[in-house]
Amino acid sequence: MYDKMTNKSLAAKPGDKIKVITKNKTHEGMLMPNEETDNITIKLDSGYNMGINKSSITSIKVLKKAKIKSSKNILLIKDKNKPTIAVLHTGGTIASKVDYSSGGVVASFSSEDLIEMFPELKEIANVEANLISNMMSEDIRFTHYKQIAKAVAEQIKNKVDGIIIGHGTDTLAVTAAAISFAFEKLPVPVIFVGSQRSTDRGSSDGAMNLICAAEFISKTDFAGVAICMHENTDDNNCVILPATKTRKMHTTRRDAFKSINTGPIATIDYNTKKIKLLTKKYNKKDKNHNFLLKDKFEGKVGILKTYPNMSREIIDVFTKNNYKGLVLETTGLGQAPTNIKENLPNYEALKGFIKKGGIIVLTSQCVFGRVHEDVYTNCRRLKDIGIIYGGDMITETAYVKLAWLLGNYKKDEAKKYIQKNLRGEITDRTGTDFLD
Repeated sequence: MYDKMTNKSLAAKPGDKIKVITKNKTHEGMLMPNEETDNITIKLDSGYNMGINKSSITSIKVLKKAKIKSSKNILLIKDKNKPTIAVLHTGGTIASKVDYSSGGVVASFSSEDLIEMFPELKEIANVEANLISNMMSEDIRFTHYKQIAKAVAEQIKNKVDGIIIGHGTDTLAVTAAAISFAFEKLPVPVIFVGSQRSTDRGSSDGAMNLICAAEFISKTDFAGVAICMHENTDDNNCVILPATKTRKMHTTRRDAFKSINTGPIATIDYNTKKIKLLTKKYNKKDKNHNFLLKDKFEGKVGILKTYPNMSREIIDVFTKNNYKGLVLETTGLGQAPTNIKENLPNYEALKGFIKKGGIIVLTSQCVFGRVHEDVYTNCRRLKDIGIIYGGDMITETAYVKLAWLLGNYKKDEAKKYIQKNLRGEITDRTGTDFLD
């Protein structure tokens, strides 16, 4: 392993059990691959990953060397009667290069490696695996969205029948929304999968999520971006969720991902492999593989959550740093602390941001429901200064949508499109059936 900060080679290699001594504490675990960030990543005995900033480390001691392991001699013969699915890995525990059970290291993230880890895949489709990156999902930046979109475009040009993207769960839904906006007329399914529990734990959900995603691609005519994760805490069903309407709702539960203000797309019975489509409103596969890629994202876009006793200084930070867009996450139907005398400076700060050329999109801190500009007087006051109400968009979806619009369109066009439903991110009417 090479340390970019110190320009020195480290004795520890991915898969080694190590002791990391920091200025304040000592940690033991298995060293994980991580070339993208300034952290050492170790897998603790509990099964969870921990990132330790290299600047805080005083020494690293190798407790047990890993046994280098290559994939078995698996001969993959392409079956013309089966679909071809590209599996792209970006990080997380869904298909890591480390063999957790033995402490060894898989030589490369190849199709053979993937079939060795998940042998059921070869019964479903021809698999072509590629490693895009190996990083923790909280470190994802807009540049990585572009990298993922490019890899997806290349696979579409290769005429694959579908794509599965392995991703860390913490920001999986946000990346799925971003990739959904980046492609117009996506001709194949692009399904994001993750794993809430690592593959060395008996309760791991990664294999089931991956296999169900492959079944969904091979047996349906769905095209577009979606998410495949556990429907419940048991190992019976997976659920296909809409990319722009999904949030991670729990830190550890295997059924953490839920669709917001709408229902799921489909369910997959893991035991019978039967698929139940729950909607007829989806794009269909295009055999000609035509698509349009717009993968620019404006970096000067932020999210600001309103809160009691808020002061204008936090708003002014965005104005002074020339941000072009801001998602304002407010309370209830769209109220912000801008009404009484003490809060009027917040109102003036928001006006100042817009006057300087910025776009503000308003969402709600409530998980379900929608914002509305005409219910209360204070909502109308925000609309009157040019704040755009985002309907029932999820805050993170509104964030990547605004960044994408400002990256690919002129300001006036961006303002026009922000309230239009482009990828299923806004529903005309928020019902209650999905809450049952």
